[in-house]
Amino acid sequence: MLLLPQSFSSLLKNNDYLQKLFICCSAIHTHHGIPRYFANRAQRRKARFWERNFCAVSCRHAEQVLGQQTALIPEISKNSVNPNTIFANNEMSLDNIEIYGFDYDYTLAFYSRRLHTLIFNIARDILIQEHRYPEGLQEYEYTPDFVIRGLHYDVQKALLMKIDAFHYIQLGTVYRGLHPVPDKEVIAMYDGSHVPLENMSDFYGKSSHGHTMKQYMDIFSLPEMNLLCCVNDYFMKHNIDYEPVHLYKDVKAAIGDVHVKGILYRNYISYGEQTHAVLKKLYEDGKKMFLITNSPFDFVDRGMNYIVGTEWRELFDIVIVQADKPGFFNDRRKPFRRVTDKGVLHWDRIHKLEKGNIYKQGNLYEFLRLTGWRGSKVLYFGDHIYSDLADLTLKHGWRTGAIIPELRKEVKIMNTKEYVHLMTWLQGLTGLIEHMQVHRDPASQAVVQEWIKEREAMRSQTKNIFNAQFGSLFRTYHNPTYFSRRLSRFADIYMASLSCLLNYDFQHTFFPRRTPLQHESPFWPEQTSAGQLSQSAYADTQPGKP
Repeated sequence: MLLLPQSFSSLLKNNDYLQKLFICCSAIHTHHGIPRYFANRAQRRKARFWERNFCAVSCRHAEQVLGQQTALIPEISKNSVNPNTIFANNEMSLDNIEIYGFDYDYTLAFYSRRLHTLIFNIARDILIQEHRYPEGLQEYEYTPDFVIRGLHYDVQKALLMKIDAFHYIQLGTVYRGLHPVPDKEVIAMYDGSHVPLENMSDFYGKSSHGHTMKQYMDIFSLPEMNLLCCVNDYFMKHNIDYEPVHLYKDVKAAIGDVHVKGILYRNYISYGEQTHAVLKKLYEDGKKMFLITNSPFDFVDRGMNYIVGTEWRELFDIVIVQADKPGFFNDRRKPFRRVTDKGVLHWDRIHKLEKGNIYKQGNLYEFLRLTGWRGSKVLYFGDHIYSDLADLTLKHGWRTGAIIPELRKEVKIMNTKEYVHLMTWLQGLTGLIEHMQVHRDPASQAVVQEWIKEREAMRSQTKNIFNAQFGSLFRTYHNPTYFSRRLSRFADIYMASLSCLLNYDFQHTFFPRRTPLQHESPFWPEQTSAGQLSQSAYADTQPGKP
């Protein structure tokens, strides 16, 4: 048995339940890599504080806390998550899928971080040369790990932040320029931390029609967020009065010029994570395949020649470029147009989408009419939750797969001992607070307040493991992020890359994990909360009960 400090042991020797409580706490601190309270002078002072105050915590209180046995402090799971797993939001069987569709960028082809640096540098120079921004911006360079995907930008206030699934700002993740904004200032500006729905961006994350928030869902948006922060930082550092709306639009235009003018397409490095093996496996199994991308053909052709081979077009039944998604899924007016390998446009009307040809623009309704590929027999993969997947699942009943390259890194972090230890103690500590908060005597409340302070510190520490500024792509401190909620709504399955498909056969069924709703009885102890105590236990916890 793990030993507690002698002073605590003497306090606990006459009470088995209270002793269990401190043994659990001691075990967590000792074995989870988290410093115990009693290692140095400051921690010994905290130990004396606990000793003094826990003398007043009755045996009945401790019995209530530990009445669910190990429910409050879960055991560390020894099973790590495979980063190459395909995760399911909705039950789906590959046996029912006959047709596979793909986006190109960050779905079939990936890019090195040097490309983001290139986009940042070129857009920064466009601001200086074409929009007459200060030449001093040249001192700023792209910082790869400064931002994450899914963040919101308040166009009016020039603030970058992370928002959760319930429209609450995660305090501690609000940045003006390159510096965090104090929580008190954020609360004052937003009259709390909630962002009303009418201020949020539209369905596709764009800021228009009076919306003040823009959400960045595209991986290519990382350089744009970096550049916004850098220009804001320069103006504030030099006390330059500026209009935030103009800055937002100018940066957006400069980034757009990098893509539209083709600067990006002349300077890229692409690679595919076993893309050829995935496409070959599908082709040999007799699956039909199509490509719908916003990129131009010459760019796609060069990339696919490199990662798949010169015969890549033989694998696809239909290839559509410059599709103008998400407009492709909604605008019925644009017809398909056939183009040659040299980019020459044909004027003839398209009555059939034929293998071996390249088509430009068009719309999904015409695509469905010409192919007859409808409903749940089609599975389409893309990296952009809005422009690639949302309409397909909401309006057309296609099955959807999200490619989330950041997923592999985050899963690897969650598999580390440091993260598991932090989360185990954090969950246990939250459970203790939840159960003990009903006791209003000063001694009990003093201990609970100490736990709350420790919990706040540990939550920040957990955030920093993923990204020092904004934390995890998928979670705020406890809630799913706005990005995560959209992912669960618009994607049947999600994975780090298409290569994950190689781990499954085409009869495999993906099942979402059944996690209990808040009002449902859990099937494993670690998911028990204070609100799920038995009726008798609940009655015993009511303040004032003799």
